[in-house]
Amino acid sequence: MAGRIEWSQVRVVASKEFRDRIRNRWVVAVALIFSLFSVAIAYFGSAQQGAVGFRGIDVTIASLVSLVIYLVPLIALILGYDAVVGEKERGSLELLLAMPITRFEILLGKFTGLSAALACSTVIGFGAGVLLLADQLGARDIYHYLGFVFSAILMGMAFLSLSLLVSVLAADRIRASGVAIGLWFFFVLIFDLLVMGMLVMSQGALGSGLFGTLLMLNPADIFRLLNIFSSEQVQNMYGLATVMPQNLTNPAVLIGIMLMWIVTPFIIAHWRFK
Repeated sequence: MAGRIEWSQVRVVASKEFRDRIRNRWVVAVALIFSLFSVAIAYFGSAQQGAVGFRGIDVTIASLVSLVIYLVPLIALILGYDAVVGEKERGSLELLLAMPITRFEILLGKFTGLSAALACSTVIGFGAGVLLLADQLGARDIYHYLGFVFSAILMGMAFLSLSLLVSVLAADRIRASGVAIGLWFFFVLIFDLLVMGMLVMSQGALGSGLFGTLLMLNPADIFRLLNIFSSEQVQNMYGLATVMPQNLTNPAVLIGIMLMWIVTPFIIAHWRFK
């Protein structure tokens, strides 16, 4: 990243990416999905325990966390996997590079616009869902719910940054989509199984410090921990309080690590894109 950044150029690229998602109704579709699931889980999330109806924001968030860990990374990876390689295949990237704009500004503009689309759909979706419960929520509940939505956006941006890196590295859209889906399987489905397998095979020799450090290698687990340790009731539901080192339960530390997950893949993507 040499020289001064022309933020007006970044805004132009970001606005185009955001408008494209609005135009193809991507934001509306994702917002609708989030809204329907948030309402359904709020009222029917405890059906397996023989209870139906809203049982408090902590129980609702605990149920939503599991859903969001599956949906948001997948949506973010699909959203960004062709951001660069797609432009290259269509021949529009050469035209863009011929203009007075740097590669860093292009990459930052794309990331900003896609992040805005993802954040917009997340806020609208979960916001619309909680509006139906507004008369049952107190100030503390709303604050807790806003924290949950904010952490979901951060996780989405981390996976979006990874998808942008994939888009820069991939030779074509087909390979980029394959790698994006592979990353989703690894971080969402496989990673925790590997960590738990190591924990079992070590027969307790894997200390809490190493266990907690391993979880920091997955933005989905960081998101889960951010929401688990925001409520004592949720901690008891997940049972991780006794195995996590104290310094890795601090929300400020977890947010800092999540920000590293956002920034690091982007920096690598820019390095390869130059």
